[in-house]
Amino acid sequence: MDKKVKQSYKFALKSSLYITLLITLAMSVFLLILNLLVWLWWYLLIFNILVFFISYAVIQFRVERFIYRRVKKIYNDLTILESSAFSETQITTDMETLTKEIDRYAKGKKLEINTLKVREQYRREFIGNVSHELKTPLFTVQGYISTLLDGAVKDKKLRKQYLQRADKGVERLTYIIKDLDMITKLEVGNLSLQMEPFDIVSLIKNAFDLLEIKATKKNISLILDRKYTTPIMVNGDKERILQVLTNLIVNSIKYGSINGTTEISIENLTDNKIIVRVTDNGEGIAEEHLLRLFERFYRVDKSGSRKEGGSGLGLAIVKHIIEAHKERIYVESEVDVGSEFSFTIEKLM
Repeated sequence: MDKKVKQSYKFALKSSLYITLLITLAMSVFLLILNLLVWLWWYLLIFNILVFFISYAVIQFRVERFIYRRVKKIYNDLTILESSAFSETQITTDMETLTKEIDRYAKGKKLEINTLKVREQYRREFIGNVSHELKTPLFTVQGYISTLLDGAVKDKKLRKQYLQRADKGVERLTYIIKDLDMITKLEVGNLSLQMEPFDIVSLIKNAFDLLEIKATKKNISLILDRKYTTPIMVNGDKERILQVLTNLIVNSIKYGSINGTTEISIENLTDNKIIVRVTDNGEGIAEEHLLRLFERFYRVDKSGSRKEGGSGLGLAIVKHIIEAHKERIYVESEVDVGSEFSFTIEKLM
């Protein structure tokens, strides 16, 4: 601690002592003048001792109250947070102790403020992303309906075409809202898992069948790394794990290269764990994006007109489902080489 600060502390302590002694001596002189009889000297001594301790206690109490109020006022002025955590019992005229308490308190409040700033930034990004995701299909639907109302409804061919496009916009809105509802339930822990044994190989093949048409449009091959002749039984929520596989495969198709591949492999991690890897040879993801990849609405493509649709919640949902199973999800990627998403799941012996 700085020497000048220490000297100030010692001066404050000495001041309380000197003031008390001065008051005691003043009272003694006053009483000596009033009581000239010698036989009262021992009463005077007792009285002086009582005056000393009472005066010292009163001055100490007043100094503590003064310091407490001043320090509390400082922190009320400097922070947007309540100072209720700053207890009066922590204040003392031992200035070294006081300094440590204030320093500890200040560090705690600084951490709280930094946390609030991060949350505020996250809130702004979230609101901006939700607005962006919703306004695109809303404006699309509004545009087609307005055109029909302005007279295009009379043209049968145009009417059908515009209604179909408006229907797709509504379908995307429904998809976004369903995903928002899903991730909200996952985050607050209201979504219960239906744990059961199932064959992960069969589930992967099912996911391939569901997405075959989507992959064909970009001529992307959906393949397993080898031929699995026997079932691999795992324990989990079958529907949720299918959702995980579907989201990861859809993601690899969206950002995969034309005429590319999406390959899924299964490896034994431990005696009771396997790891499922979804690998593509697409455009890849830069390293600076990997840490935020599982955030809600976070996209690598920051442009106003994003190349690919979707709710922007797929990977966030995947992460929450896997973590709800008390498992881990990983991602590795290299630009212009490809990406690999992998997750663990309990294996049944």
